[in-house]
Amino acid sequence: MLNFTASQSLMTMTSTDCWAAFAPLLANVICCPQLYATLVILVGQLSKETGVLALNRTLAKPCLSDIEQVLEGQGASDDLKQVCLIHPSNLTEASCPVKDVDEFENTVNSSELLASCEKIDPVKECCDQVCQGAISDAATRIALKASDPLSMDGTHVLPEHSTRVNDCRTVVLRWLASKLDPYRAKEVLRGLTNCNVNKVCPLVFPSMRHVANSCGNGISNQTACCDAMDSYVSHLQKQTLITNLQALDCATSLGLKLQTYNITKNEIFDIQ
Repeated sequence: MLNFTASQSLMTMTSTDCWAAFAPLLANVICCPQLYATLVILVGQLSKETGVLALNRTLAKPCLSDIEQVLEGQGASDDLKQVCLIHPSNLTEASCPVKDVDEFENTVNSSELLASCEKIDPVKECCDQVCQGAISDAATRIALKASDPLSMDGTHVLPEHSTRVNDCRTVVLRWLASKLDPYRAKEVLRGLTNCNVNKVCPLVFPSMRHVANSCGNGISNQTACCDAMDSYVSHLQKQTLITNLQALDCATSLGLKLQTYNITKNEIFDIQ
């Protein structure tokens, strides 16, 4: 049902970004964002034929399996569902109440949405959030169709609606992908993802007790302190590749964690 031939270059790029040997290491920065974009684009392009911005639940599972097989056949990891936590629901409308293209376009300001997102500057968008704002507005509007069809100002969403809004955001992205060629859609989606990826540090910080034992008390033994810090940082580096902006956030998080163990002297940074 999904047209892999028309999106061959996209599938090839995804299999390369999720190459078996590197997929877990590149998951956060490269592989999973590219895979998510591919799923959005495939369903979005299909909607031009079906008029529906989602697969039904019966087709979602075999279609996801087909996608995995195509990617694996081109060298991608055979464990992408676990690496990127994808499920058949990633191809459906999930809890979003709108999936028909006509209903979608009658509910949102589609011309404004397309104008805001058909071409984005990856740097400016992360600051100005023009496209992200338009997507959030559209997602909120169609999410409200499930609760109060008359409340379409899109300014207030109750906390319990947050999951529905997130699901509707995916539907909005599929609609955008249907209006752009696959390459342009990929550029837009990856640009938007990069804004979110760079907002948080993806690393998991284990206990620093052994670092505290070696680096506390005014760092009486610099060699022991350096060895402990090197071991700790090496463990962090093995978790996943991170971007430069993420590294800044991770460094701040590491500094705060050191402070919780009363390791606050500048020497801890000077000797590294």
